[in-house]
Amino acid sequence: MVIIYNALLFLAVLIALPVILPAVLCSEKRRKTVLPRLGVAPSQPLPRGKTGTLKSEKPIWVHALSVGEVLSATPLLSGLTQQYPGRPVLLTVSTLTGYRIARERLHSITSAIRFFPYDLPFSIKRALHLVDPAMVLMVETDIWPNFMNELKKRNIPAFLVNARLSARAYRNYKRFSFFFGPVFSAFTYICTQSEMDAERFSGLGIARHRIVMAGNLKFDQNRPVLTPEQLIARRQSLAINPAQPVIVAGSTHEGEEEILLGAFCRLKTQWPSLVMMVAPRDPKRAASVTQLAKSAHLKAFTMTALEDNPSNQSVDVIIVDRLGLLRDFYALADVAFVGGSLVACSGHNPLEPAAWAKPILFGPDMRDFMSISTALESAGGAVTVQNAEAFYRNVNALLSNPEKAHAMGKISLSIFQSNGGAVKKMLSLTAPFLPHDDQQE
Repeated sequence: MVIIYNALLFLAVLIALPVILPAVLCSEKRRKTVLPRLGVAPSQPLPRGKTGTLKSEKPIWVHALSVGEVLSATPLLSGLTQQYPGRPVLLTVSTLTGYRIARERLHSITSAIRFFPYDLPFSIKRALHLVDPAMVLMVETDIWPNFMNELKKRNIPAFLVNARLSARAYRNYKRFSFFFGPVFSAFTYICTQSEMDAERFSGLGIARHRIVMAGNLKFDQNRPVLTPEQLIARRQSLAINPAQPVIVAGSTHEGEEEILLGAFCRLKTQWPSLVMMVAPRDPKRAASVTQLAKSAHLKAFTMTALEDNPSNQSVDVIIVDRLGLLRDFYALADVAFVGGSLVACSGHNPLEPAAWAKPILFGPDMRDFMSISTALESAGGAVTVQNAEAFYRNVNALLSNPEKAHAMGKISLSIFQSNGGAVKKMLSLTAPFLPHDDQQE
């Protein structure tokens, strides 16, 4: 099957080459990632005064696709560096945004951060030759046949952690189980987020003893903390006074902002001082979202515009135009909305506002966070809103009843705090594959 896969891969690259080359030249993210991912760019040296190479120290290799997976991997990376203090930890990512966030936030708990190689035979073999990992942990997604086949050939233990399979993904994998079954079977262990995920992996023909329901890494994130003074400073920097109620709409997608802004205009008639912060999933859409808000006769500014031209003028809508800030901005919310859910984009992480004890709203499509959203809603910490009318009614009710909003927030925080332990379970599975004297120094 690997031979057939590589033949088809070679043919696809050959046919698409006239499209690939202009795309690489015209796109910053592809220009900056193509050579490292091909394996022909110079390797990043080890930091913190280390004199060896990754290969000489047989690191633990953790791979996270992009921003979401990088943030999910944070508690796992911390756990690995604590359990194996004498062994380097390499983090790889596949996207430029993921790489930038990783370099900004995770440099202190990793030994090196690099781009993951393309699944081309020569790129994969070169990467594994240069790194020679003691084990590999793949976070959630981005699983490639050549990479998994090479790990199996080299007898390198491999773990799929925080694994999930939506109903749709399961059907697709099942249809081609003759191909994907062996790919998943190359993992030493598959650590799933839920029992449903475990059942679906088992349905692909994976031996049940290799599947462990470990829980969700996102529950093991450290709870963020801001002092009252820091909260006041955040509000001041955004021209929001202490008395103004705030809605934070995080990770929104195209088509979603229009729904939210329509409801917001209705809410402003009852709550004139209300402010909404909108954080588009793609910050490059900030300008178009700002224009959309202005066309609704709202005073709208990007966060950068407010910082560059501070003034005492009132603000209705603030559009977050940078990555990596949303989690802390949820601290300002009286009501939090989790985006990607009013449109068919599978939803985003509701634990970020839950960690701040906020009442949470999301739309009907939370497929990527089904177990978390169900737990939050069943306990009373979150509400599903089907449309603009439901969003309007629920926000109005929460602003009118601060006691109810506070109670919902306490419930959402309790769900966040009571479901940890995934890192501990995953680390216990890795222990037999590394020398005992490497675990504590």
